[in-house]
Amino acid sequence: MPYRACNPILKLLRSAAANAEHNEGLERARLLITQAYADQGPVLKRFQPRAQGRAYQIRKPTCHITISVAEDAKE
Repeated sequence: MPYRACNPILKLLRSAAANAEHNEGLERARLLITQAYADQGPVLKRFQPRAQGRAYQIRKPTCHITISVAEDAKE
């Protein structure tokens, strides 16, 4: 499991709940996650110096995380 991604996802989830409560007037206790996905983002390209004047390309991929919440209709 990629634990490095846990903190940004938790921060995004808390932000989505706060936005739904403040902007839409929804109750935080009744919120459900309706969509959650990650899309491919831009790749940061760096160069690592190597022996005998060579350089290797290092690719640092990024992603766009999307979380949608809605109020539970069952209650």
